[in-house]
Amino acid sequence: MPVEWKRYIVSEPEILRGKPRLKGPRIPVGLVLGYLAAGKSAEDIIAELPGLTREQIAACLDYTRDLAEFEAVV
Repeated sequence: MPVEWKRYIVSEPEILRGKPRLKGPRIPVGLVLGYLAAGKSAEDIIAELPGLTREQIAACLDYTRDLAEFEAVV
């Protein structure tokens, strides 16, 4: 089920040099995706990163999906 990632993810130049991160805990999206790529379950990730929610993890995936669907006109 898609999650509106814009509710959870921000990018600000003065925080983490503009890398996309989760609002609140300032966890980089790339960190969450790295855990998922390594085969970690949502429960494993939440155990490693207290305060993280399943919705935030889903938002990271939806954000990545939107990036993958982006089409550049050349």
